[in-house]
Amino acid sequence: MRAVIQRVSKASVTVEGRVISSINNGLLVLLGIEDADGKEDMEWLSKKIVNLRIFNDQDGIMNQSVLDVDGEIIVVSQFTLHALTKKGNRPSYIKASKPEVAIPIYEEVIQLLEQNLGKTVGAGIFGADMKVELLNDGPVTIIIDTKKRE
Repeated sequence: MRAVIQRVSKASVTVEGRVISSINNGLLVLLGIEDADGKEDMEWLSKKIVNLRIFNDQDGIMNQSVLDVDGEIIVVSQFTLHALTKKGNRPSYIKASKPEVAIPIYEEVIQLLEQNLGKTVGAGIFGADMKVELLNDGPVTIIIDTKKRE
């Protein structure tokens, strides 16, 4: 599982001209799922996201989590995070899970984030043509791969 986590001042997801999810201070998480992802990956990643200390404290040091700042989270499915670009110029997405595998994992990650955050987490619509708008704060962008755990 791969996640691109962006600290945002605001973010929203629009589908067919309608805003389906929006937040202010918090995290926008782009989530890519592969077939090898399991429960352990979901649990580890959701805890990591909620506890990641990338928000400034009173001294301007990144020392607080989204929990500490009472922030919000939006999760957007993004199969292109598993693009293979080694051969040619057209990326291959063969490593990305098909919807029948990815949707239940995506939904469970959202549920785990809600449990760990203690509030509702916004989401995109899996497989939809989404317009994601954000104001990256910092900018702060973190990439996490559950298989590498770096």
